[in-house]
Amino acid sequence: MWNLNQIEYVEIDEITQEIFQKYKYALNCIGVNWEREDVQDAVVGCSSGIEEAFQATISYWLWKKKNNQKFEHPSAFLIKALNEQWKPIVWKEENLDNPNFKSPCQRWWEEAASAWGRELRNSLIADVAENNSGYEYIWFRSGGTLSLRLAKRWGWQKVLEYAKVPEGTTHLDNNYSNEDYNPWVGV
Repeated sequence: MWNLNQIEYVEIDEITQEIFQKYKYALNCIGVNWEREDVQDAVVGCSSGIEEAFQATISYWLWKKKNNQKFEHPSAFLIKALNEQWKPIVWKEENLDNPNFKSPCQRWWEEAASAWGRELRNSLIADVAENNSGYEYIWFRSGGTLSLRLAKRWGWQKVLEYAKVPEGTTHLDNNYSNEDYNPWVGV
């Protein structure tokens, strides 16, 4: 069984993994149920045209939304698009700019620029990423990491203070508790 953040990568090749990563949040947002075996089988069994099928599904959802129509059965639609190798009528990469289509890591990165300013964010944060097991974390330029889940619980000011701790200094020396320091707490 697939979990949106923990797809069984053994079942699909590296190129399909990259394509899946690019579109999974958009498809999830529009209602594709990744836990359905028929959806999983269609993705794994798609030998070519997977990206176009993903795009066709998303662009049709966008068209329906623009015309105030409900998009019925998104999982079945995707399966048919994969099996019949549908191509989008119109596709623009900007279609993925919908904030609801972004990963939690992408959203946090953009929100950090709003909260702190781009220059400060870029000077403190190297990346906000997700590993293959679905663990989302912030990687600081100082070399440390922090669970994205914990960062959201802390809020912008506390994460900013945490990010500003000089390299080589432990966060425990700066009055953070073990729970604060341990990015695995609450995961």
